[in-house]
Order: sequence, then structure tokens, then C-alpha cells
Amino acid sequence: MADHFSTAIDSLIAPARLAFAIVPADTSDLPQYTKAIYVGTGGDIALRAVGSDEDVVLRNVASGSVLAIRVAALRQTGTTASDIVGLA
Repeated sequence: MADHFSTAIDSLIAPARLAFAIVPADTSDLPQYTKAIYVGTGGDIALRAVGSDEDVVLRNVASGSVLAIRVAALRQTGTTASDIVGLA
């Protein structure tokens, strides 16, 4: 299949080129930073943003939300949301 945008320069505001399932983990970071995350089933999300020194909890995130946040780690403890996809 032809990709008419294969030579386009990627940036933080460009659409994501990669989507990957996120499995929350308390002791490891994501395999790569995200541009955004998609939340399939809503709830709380405990994460560490790129450039942050501490984890934060985003409360009551709605199902189907796309959050424009660069995530370095998504923690199991404190996360009740599920079906989370990293967009990079």
C-alpha cells in the first residue's frame, strides 16, 4: 500500500505513526514515549509524564478519551482504567 506521507517530517503535532498496547507496570517505563494515549475503558490513570520527576493520577478519565500527554511510564498501582493504547 502506498504511503503518500512517508517522507513527511514527524513532530509532536503530527498525527501518530505508531499505536501500541500499554500494560501498566510499577517498576518499568514504556518502551517509548507517547505523543498521546487512548483510554478504551475509563477510570483513573497513574502515570509519569516525560520530563516529570513524580507520578500523578488523572482521575475519572472517560472511556474513549484521547489525552494529549507525553507519557514515560504508566503505573499499575493507582490505574483502574484499561484498554490503554500509546500513540507515538
